[in-house]
Amino acid sequence: MSRTFRAGLIVLGVLSVGDLAGPLLTDGEHPPMSVALIGSALGLISLVLVVLAWRGARRGVVPLIALRLLSGLSAVPAFFAGDVPAAAMVAAGVTIALSVIGTALLLVPAPELVGAR
Repeated sequence: MSRTFRAGLIVLGVLSVGDLAGPLLTDGEHPPMSVALIGSALGLISLVLVVLAWRGARRGVVPLIALRLLSGLSAVPAFFAGDVPAAAMVAAGVTIALSVIGTALLLVPAPELVGAR
């Protein structure tokens, strides 16, 4: 497992743990409790997939990427809904950016495979 792949797993793992805390950090409106609970479920499943991928189960990487990108997309409405606090918008932006970065790190081929034929 390359360092880049590990870094991607760490980024997505931190995001997953952050999603687990969502219901505790919401005021019920920003984000709505239903969105926070769905995000928490996505975070829990993602965390399990991160652990499996860390242990070498490559079959968990594609679902992990899909769940993390879905979780990142769930933050997009914060930019279009009215009356969203600035802190919530910053958190949404950070979540989206880290989701993209973590996914990109997982998709970078390992250096030992680049020259292989």
